[in-house]
Amino acid sequence: MARLIAKAKTTTPTITLLEKQISVFNKIALGDKLRNIKETPQVYGIARLDFWFKPEVIEKLFRLRKFIQNIEDEEIRLFFQVAFSETVRDSSNTRNAEFKLYRYGEDKLAKFNPDVYGIMTSKLQRNLDGYRKYKAIIENLKHRPFANVYDFNTVDGIPENCISPESIDIVITSPPYGDSGTTVAYGQYSRLSAAWLELEEPDKIDRKLMGGKTVKEVSSFPSESLNSAIENIRKSDEKRAREVASFYVDLNASISNVAKVIKQNGYACYVVGNRKVKGVILPTDIAVKDFFGNYDFEYVNTFIRSIPNKRMPSKNSPTNAAGVLDNTMTQEYIVVMRRNSV
Repeated sequence: MARLIAKAKTTTPTITLLEKQISVFNKIALGDKLRNIKETPQVYGIARLDFWFKPEVIEKLFRLRKFIQNIEDEEIRLFFQVAFSETVRDSSNTRNAEFKLYRYGEDKLAKFNPDVYGIMTSKLQRNLDGYRKYKAIIENLKHRPFANVYDFNTVDGIPENCISPESIDIVITSPPYGDSGTTVAYGQYSRLSAAWLELEEPDKIDRKLMGGKTVKEVSSFPSESLNSAIENIRKSDEKRAREVASFYVDLNASISNVAKVIKQNGYACYVVGNRKVKGVILPTDIAVKDFFGNYDFEYVNTFIRSIPNKRMPSKNSPTNAAGVLDNTMTQEYIVVMRRNSV
């Protein structure tokens, strides 16, 4: 899903052709003349389709998907797919204020009647307005920007045929705050849209993310602050400590590979959050600093900012005890490291 969105945001379809396709869509959709679906609606990756979507919503989403699949221009099709992804989310029976999949209660569902075509139309128009501004800016640049979107996992390695060692001036990234299962459930958040878009294995993505596979024992990291925090968790809950350690094992592996592609005097800028588990704050900002320091990087600075958009609840239960709540993360830390010259 992230790669699809990245491709859509970095392609530059011809505006007149895009506007024409949107105009055609609006005329057909708002006139309720989208092609009827003869086959029984099924979506791979969603076992209980009618649990997550009302029957009339399913029918309209199928019609939308068929329309999009018939768009020949790949860049315009990507543009429509991103709007469709949001439409799937907004017209589903899920509580949109949550980062995990929770269905509306019966009272809310009884009153819930999403305007599927209207939602899609508004998403397309909003994105078109943003694209016009973006296109106007890049067309006036002396050097036109370009992007490559890859599908490798930095935890496993970075293929040299994609990115050569010591070839990158600066890396700017925001890794997950913690393992997907207990922090921000990226797989759950994207599952419905990914399934409708027929992306690969949407129901198994959480296992592939950082910390998705729990280690058998707690590791020792090149960060005393992190080791101390995990040990405090282990004293009260061995299993949670191993889950936490699993995430940092993968984060450290990823950093070791990212460090190799950065030039001498190049920079790594990591945006991280310090989550709380069992009442213990995990110092991810310090861990990132220490991990990079272990690969011959020097610390430059840490900038702190308030998190601008929060998908997670403002409170959760870090101890998993019923009724015991605590505040979730409200700040992000931008850790800046520089690779030493030889």
